Amino acid sequence: MEAFKLEHRHFIIYKPYGYLSQFKSHDSKQQSKKFLGNLYDFPENAMAIGRLDEKSEGLLLITTDGKTSYFVNGQKVEKEYYAQVDGDISAKAIEQLKSGVEIGFDGKKYQTKPCIAVKLNETPSLPKRSQKIRDDRHGPTSWVSITLNEGKFRQVRKMTSAVGFPTLRLVRVRVGDYQLGKMQAGDVVEVDNFF
Repeated sequence: MEAFKLEHRHFIIYKPYGYLSQFKSHDSKQQSKKFLGNLYDFPENAMAIGRLDEKSEGLLLITTDGKTSYFVNGQKVEKEYYAQVDGDISAKAIEQLKSGVEIGFDGKKYQTKPCIAVKLNETPSLPKRSQKIRDDRHGPTSWVSITLNEGKFRQVRKMTSAVGFPTLRLVRVRVGDYQLGKMQAGDVVEVDNFF
């Protein structure tokens, strides 16, 4: 007798600003929050691979396959972020980001692994964010691309703060070979498989 084979489902989404990377609330204090389940009718056993915090946006992979989630989160898959930072980020700060910086994680100090960090010469073409970001009247801002193989809680934000340029807007633009491309906030696309 042939064993029943569960067909897994996989999605790429553009998580909008202000949404939590979970599907519904299990906490009465979060009833007013926005969840991924508000964007699409995901399968009951769907899980986000590598969460984005409420104030971050961009590419998020959703799957019903725990092995896929484990593989992506196991530091084997690159994740690229565009961060708009407060101030005109310096070459010295970029070098510090590349080498790794000390951040706080779980109440302890953590040294981030070397990564790819590049100052973007032009503002990336991204959808407008639902909540306005302060404008240049309050001082200059700049954009940096940071590519990591790890993903500690709020890591990119902590890294840019550690080098003196706090993040104002954070957008994940790539996970492995999957790119945000022309997706708009809230878009959901079902795909055959990941990796």
